[in-house]
Amino acid sequence: MSHSKLTWGVKASFRAYVEGMGGSITLDDGAVRTEDGTIMFPVAPGGDLAFAPDGSATGSLQLQGTVRFTAHGGMLDSILAELRLEATQEGFVLTSLDAPLNQQRCAIATLGPVEVGPGDTITIAAAITDEGMYQIADNYPPGTALDALILT
Repeated sequence: MSHSKLTWGVKASFRAYVEGMGGSITLDDGAVRTEDGTIMFPVAPGGDLAFAPDGSATGSLQLQGTVRFTAHGGMLDSILAELRLEATQEGFVLTSLDAPLNQQRCAIATLGPVEVGPGDTITIAAAITDEGMYQIADNYPPGTALDALILT
């Protein structure tokens, strides 16, 4: 099954907070904002992510697009770049470049369970990790639910 885009809001309350504080959400490299405020990331060609009937995943899927959250005169500055869904030995995770350092990848969310819906739409639950807490916003403790990822 081939998917062309992933829609993810990161966390609705975080988006509302950033914009409510007069901050901004800036998109680049193909990411676009949808009507409901979530972000659509195009799927890069060449991924081998596959789901078994039990919802387990194998392989990976690279996404295109960058999202940057800024507020408080730059005190909050979070960049999510080169997002990738990866099935690893540690589990199914969402990784990002460790921006702004951009030297290594970090798992920003654990993923699952996975639900397959009509038209091969895949809905994937997400929870923030320790690394994600530092990458996105340090006011969400590890394990906090993030918005679900919708792969279509």
